[in-house]
Amino acid sequence: MRFFEDRMRFGIFMGPYHKPNLNPLVSFQQDMQTVINLDELGFDEAWIGEHHSGGIETIGSPELFIAAAAERTKRIKLGTGAITLPYHNPLWVADRIVQLDYQTRGRMMFGVAPGQLVQDAQMMGLHPSQNRQRLQEALEVIIPLFKGERVTRKTDWFDLQDARLQMLPYSNFDMATVSVLSPSGPLLAGRHGMGMLSVAATDPDGIEKLLGHWEIMEQEAASHGQPKPLRKDWRLMGPMHLAETMEQAKEDVRYGLSMLEDYRAHINPAPDIDWWDIDKIVDMLNESGAAVIGTPEMARAQINRLIEKSGGFGTYLLMGVDWARYPATVRSHQLFAEEVMPYFNGLGDPLRKSFEEVMATGYAGAQLTAAAQASMLEKYQRGSV
Repeated sequence: MRFFEDRMRFGIFMGPYHKPNLNPLVSFQQDMQTVINLDELGFDEAWIGEHHSGGIETIGSPELFIAAAAERTKRIKLGTGAITLPYHNPLWVADRIVQLDYQTRGRMMFGVAPGQLVQDAQMMGLHPSQNRQRLQEALEVIIPLFKGERVTRKTDWFDLQDARLQMLPYSNFDMATVSVLSPSGPLLAGRHGMGMLSVAATDPDGIEKLLGHWEIMEQEAASHGQPKPLRKDWRLMGPMHLAETMEQAKEDVRYGLSMLEDYRAHINPAPDIDWWDIDKIVDMLNESGAAVIGTPEMARAQINRLIEKSGGFGTYLLMGVDWARYPATVRSHQLFAEEVMPYFNGLGDPLRKSFEEVMATGYAGAQLTAAAQASMLEKYQRGSV
């Protein structure tokens, strides 16, 4: 296992994905409670998405959600995962992010993406092919603004005249670009000195691109005078649902896996398969490594595989998705915190070592204790205590 800096970190990447018949009041409550639970369980990060159509991914403003979550949590970092920059004036995005940085006392993270849902772009009169260029143009404005620079820049979608922020950032917050399968994510990350958020890390095609994406990021950073990227700033996302047994995990995901993966197949390239054959789908996801539906032992094996394929990374992110009913999802997160996180972040090593040292003595300790107890009893009976 390879660790970078102090330890491996863990978090969640929440679209979020909810079944469309779930009461929105309930879905927002569950999303907030999930972040609170993860904070209490020792998770490090939660990334919150921005979407405006589809009926599944229900958060339209990650900034609003983060502001509320910051008041209800203690230590977990909260990121925009991601703000769709092509849909916003970059000056106002920078302004809102700096405000969040202050309101969260430095627990905010800034993640960006070109946009996932075609309908979101179409409702704004955009063609999805425009989004990546707009993302680049927005970053060329936002990052100088964060540094306190004044920006004058005119494009076909914004016109800034001597623009500047009235407050500079409170902290040196993390910034990351979302990467899927194309090289656009690592290109932008390297060019602007940002981290990378690989959301297709466990996809059978995506996992084979991890090393190549890291090389692109390093090359772009070098050619644009950016610091050498650090693997601790690389985040890999992969879906998991855990239970005490493989059979229980499979039963749990009958609730929502088919509907939600069928939906995701309509917005991202996916295998042409019947998503409603749950037994076949669970086997396919597990065998291909696209996901883990099973036990903590399987989760540990998956993360080890990602370490090997990538060469090492800093943070593993679960996918926030209602494959199972909410109580089963809560239990899955608990099992991950109890039996997966300590294995990789080193927190369980001293405990295991201490346990093994005791067990290696056989019953010598118990025999010494018994002798001490017998000696004390004898002294008491003699009246010498």
